[in-house]
Amino acid sequence: MMRSGKTAAVAPDRRLRGAWNRSADRLTNLISHATLALAARFGVGSIFFMSGRTKVNGLLTVKDGAYALFREEYKLPVLPPELAAHVTTYAEHLFPLLLALGLFTRLSALALLGMTAVIQIFVYPHAWPTHLSWAVLMLYLVGRGAGPVSMDRLFAVK
Repeated sequence: MMRSGKTAAVAPDRRLRGAWNRSADRLTNLISHATLALAARFGVGSIFFMSGRTKVNGLLTVKDGAYALFREEYKLPVLPPELAAHVTTYAEHLFPLLLALGLFTRLSALALLGMTAVIQIFVYPHAWPTHLSWAVLMLYLVGRGAGPVSMDRLFAVK
């Protein structure tokens, strides 16, 4: 009698788990790697691209305010502020554009991940929740690549 009581309690658990797993499988099929990679590429790329745009006039003329930002607020210990302003500004334009194209995606995500690490360690250590959310997107791209809707796929580059 006790045995049948356990069996009756287990059966609803199995049905519930089965329904849950079927739903999870549907979501996995619905939200594919292609969708995740494309969203990650444009999501993290737009963050850095828009940051880069705030540092320039016209196409790529670094603003005086960007130099001041690197001299007075960012104060990176390893690069002179003028050089850091140029390198960062150009990187914030180049790597997001490569991500948008899905070209050299892993390299671009690694470069932006490195920039994020520098920002986290030397500039805004208190902003770790934001930087962690960026890092997760970039780690996904480093680990899984650009996905099928990309120049990487077109050129057979992993």
